[in-house]
Amino acid sequence: MPFNIIRQDITKLKVDAIVNAANTGLQEGGGVCGAIFDKAGREEMRAACDAIGSCPEGGAVITPGFDLPARYVIHTVGPVWHGGKQGEEDVLRSAYRSSLELAKAHGLESIAFPLISTGVYGYPWNDGMAVALDEVQEFLLENEMDVTIVLYGLISDPTRNRLREDLSRYLYDNLSQGTAHTQMYNAPQRGGRISDAMKMGPEAPQAPYITRPSTPINFPAEQTFSQTLLKLIDAKGLTDPQAYKRSNVDRKLFSKIRSDDHYIPKKSTVLAFTIGLGLSVDEAIDLMGRAGYAFSPWHKRDLIVRYFLEHGLHDIARVNAALFEYDQELLGF
Repeated sequence: MPFNIIRQDITKLKVDAIVNAANTGLQEGGGVCGAIFDKAGREEMRAACDAIGSCPEGGAVITPGFDLPARYVIHTVGPVWHGGKQGEEDVLRSAYRSSLELAKAHGLESIAFPLISTGVYGYPWNDGMAVALDEVQEFLLENEMDVTIVLYGLISDPTRNRLREDLSRYLYDNLSQGTAHTQMYNAPQRGGRISDAMKMGPEAPQAPYITRPSTPINFPAEQTFSQTLLKLIDAKGLTDPQAYKRSNVDRKLFSKIRSDDHYIPKKSTVLAFTIGLGLSVDEAIDLMGRAGYAFSPWHKRDLIVRYFLEHGLHDIARVNAALFEYDQELLGF
């Protein structure tokens, strides 16, 4: 799976490398850092880190994983939050990039990150997640690697709720008006102001949406999902790797789809392509129908994906982050 988000203890993951949110002196700390030292074996990890000496903010170094299930630990130093005016974002981005590039340089195929700096270093959770998603997504567009963001416990930072508030309102309106909105899911939608996108009650004669300019699907009705997908990739001006990477779909799975005109992937994969290819709602409905699927007005995952499509937000990493927040199956793989 190219990119995933899970809630787990990072020290229990059997991957090529886990990332330690370290300090510049590479000394044992609290939180994730302390847990990694403990599970790896304190004496061995201390000796390995002492031999390296230090790591600058935004940099990364690598040690063996010792007693951890992971083969290696990549230690990176994120920023301490000082209000966002002292280059914290640049340092945080560098920490993710440095870790990914170091993993690549060592030929690693899988890596798991905690959400760097969002603990005792005070980086706002929502902003820290946005940086992580940006940097991981940018790396994966050019490289092959399984990357996992690992969250541990519940997050109380209220800044993470900005998108969630909009989504919660959207889900409430649609789930509570499911029957009244059934027609909405079978008819083309019109553009509207983004402030109107939440006005989904029965008093609205026509639900307004934000959609990007799209290329209508004029392919023959008898074309299969696979045939239509490949033609859409060409119509959108994408290469095959761009298409499957933007959709968080594994290269081997994409090869199955390309080589078999009648191959039907699972619904989460089809939904992933609607985001990765930057489809409009109408295009998404058409593509899904060719695989035998449809948007359900009562399914949270479908509604969340549709929310992003309606607002022209075609970022698979952010869609999956939203799905994770609502305990829904992620897209792609």
